[in-house]
Amino acid sequence: MTDTWLTTLITRTPQEGFELAITLSRRGVKYTQPDVSVLKSLRSEYANSADSLTAASQVIAINFQTIAAANGYWRK
Repeated sequence: MTDTWLTTLITRTPQEGFELAITLSRRGVKYTQPDVSVLKSLRSEYANSADSLTAASQVIAINFQTIAAANGYWRK
């Protein structure tokens, strides 16, 4: 993928930061597995796996932590 979509990690609110963290996580999966048919075929496996869902939550949390740091934890 060569599209440029991420221009900043700065967000106005923690909610926007969390939503960006989810977007970063989803984009990471897409970059890792660009074949949409493979992604769709695997979805039922990880969607029903507690371990996979926990791992996905961890990735989102790490991305949110990065965004929060970039935003000075939304403190002035």
